[in-house]
Amino acid sequence: MFVSLYKGLGAALRWVVIGMLAVVVFGCASTNPPAPSAAASPEYNYIVGPGDSVNILVWRNPELSTSVPVRPDGKITAPLVEDLPAMGKDSTTLARDIEKALGKFIRDPVVTVIVTGFVGPYSEQIRVVGEAAKPQTLAYRQKMTLLDVMIAVGGITDFADGNATTLLRTAEDNKQYSVRVKDLIMRGDVSANVEMKPGDVLIIPRSWF
Repeated sequence: MFVSLYKGLGAALRWVVIGMLAVVVFGCASTNPPAPSAAASPEYNYIVGPGDSVNILVWRNPELSTSVPVRPDGKITAPLVEDLPAMGKDSTTLARDIEKALGKFIRDPVVTVIVTGFVGPYSEQIRVVGEAAKPQTLAYRQKMTLLDVMIAVGGITDFADGNATTLLRTAEDNKQYSVRVKDLIMRGDVSANVEMKPGDVLIIPRSWF
């Protein structure tokens, strides 16, 4: 009887030790450095993407001035301008390209482009997945912070392990950082608020305890 009890206790202890080692190994493997608080670049310019709208103003040629959407293929069509690539360009670059296209028909065109809609290219959108209340994709805005993102997605679910959230930074070759979402939105710890970069992905895991 005592021998079987000893053997059973030994097996239980072995499983406890194995479990503790697994936790330690997993914790070490998944540890990421904290995300830097400042990330926005002062040189950032908004880039046009599919779903945006562009207002094209041609000086002294009101008949050529119009507002057009950027198609899913990233191109626009306007008077005297067909299938001009717009995706990936800022408004100034797009204006110069339209001037070049119009220059075949009118003399010295002067074009101003005003972007509205602000969807942006997919490569610059912020994605929030996992245990967010409303997982979704957001358009990046200069100086956007983690708090701005969490407000937009409605916070986290009751099952989220907010302080184990991973920030995947595509602009830095998919480097991973840790962010403390729970401390930020549940405890008001502003030190956990960090700036976002275009293309960031927030992965909010489920808590297992």
